Amino acid sequence: MNIFLAILALVGGFVLLIKGADWFVEGSSSVAKLLKVPTIIIGLTVVALGTSLPEASVSISSALKGQNALAVSNVVGSNLFNTLVVLGASALIKPIAVQKNTIEKEIPFSILCTAALLGSLFLGINTGVPADGEVGTAVVETTYTLGWIAGLILTALFAFYMYWQISAALKARKAGELEEEEDVKVMSPLKSILAIVVGAVCIIFGGDFVVDGASAIAAKFGMSETLIGMTIVALGTSLPELVTSMVAATKGESDLALGNVIGSNIFNVVFILGSSALISPITVGLLAVIDTVAVIVITVLVLIFAAATKNRISRAEGAVLLACYAGYFVYMFVR
Repeated sequence: MNIFLAILALVGGFVLLIKGADWFVEGSSSVAKLLKVPTIIIGLTVVALGTSLPEASVSISSALKGQNALAVSNVVGSNLFNTLVVLGASALIKPIAVQKNTIEKEIPFSILCTAALLGSLFLGINTGVPADGEVGTAVVETTYTLGWIAGLILTALFAFYMYWQISAALKARKAGELEEEEDVKVMSPLKSILAIVVGAVCIIFGGDFVVDGASAIAAKFGMSETLIGMTIVALGTSLPELVTSMVAATKGESDLALGNVIGSNIFNVVFILGSSALISPITVGLLAVIDTVAVIVITVLVLIFAAATKNRISRAEGAVLLACYAGYFVYMFVR
């Protein structure tokens, strides 16, 4: 694949992923509403999963094709981008109000999920593997594998998270503390199913195009799949979160911006990597471990910012988050 076709595949793949996710969410939400599912449940399940579908498609496609570095770096890179750029930019527009429940439960749970990923990587540590694949060479590389046990652990955390969120939402609604404000567009059964099918097809093909295009660009310029996944692919698949959070911040709904980012980060780790590991073992190098540690550190930093400044993330703290991403971006290129 020449460079022009690779870029075309990458850009086209991003368009298919984002539009496909929109159509899939609209169709699924409509079907759920036709079946009398409460709006709040639709928001916590279908809509929340929808923003993570681009990452899911890319990571699962990568795992199936054996391009493991791209599968993991896409998720980790997206979480770094979400936490540092999406939150940082949103806070610059308007300081982000942080609910007490988010500080005490959701952000710590996000840290727990990423720590579980890190622990799972160390469970699958492999030493003594020659870096160039030839036995007897002097250069030895330590690798880390996410196998089916890691997949089960992460998937179990995903199931618990969904149960926890839905139970809390239903309890709050019953107590009259939560009103269903979101309007779900209801289409005819035929249009709903058509939207789901077309959306799913776009997501599948979009994921394939992004993986093929990104891999071709990496090969052409001598860049690693990890670097491509952490930068270009992570940015492209994080566009739904970026757009959603920026719009929320502009409208003054800054708490939605934070909830969107934290929820997406949790979904990315436990749902996407859990599913990918169950489908096919994922083996990565030390850089993936370093990047996973970085996600934990910056999420702890967000927790400190939120707790230390009267339950909010200020503009100055948003600027710090953006500066951290700029620094880490440079580090990814020079390492």
